[in-house]
Amino acid sequence: MKKLSLCLLILGCFLLTGCGKNSEGDILKKLEKQIENNKGYIFTGSLEILNNDDIYKYDVESAYKEDNYYKVSLKNISNDHEQIILKNDDGVYVQTHESTQ
Repeated sequence: MKKLSLCLLILGCFLLTGCGKNSEGDILKKLEKQIENNKGYIFTGSLEILNNDDIYKYDVESAYKEDNYYKVSLKNISNDHEQIILKNDDGVYVQTHESTQ
């Protein structure tokens, strides 16, 4: 009985998600319009750098604002060493500081 219920639930999910009214083209046009009207963004991610046999892992956060302002933060996961790159009207700055642990 549980298997039958699970199968019906999965089948129902497939049917409901497949019955959308927007086509792929509609969604892409809407996304392109949103990107063109965007005045800034923030994203986060992770970065791995391979240098010979060493692997360095970083948490990355990047923010962009209209008129080419940006801030990029790179934080080394293993030792909390952080570097910030900032661009504003006065120029581009790099700030480096280490954790005091």
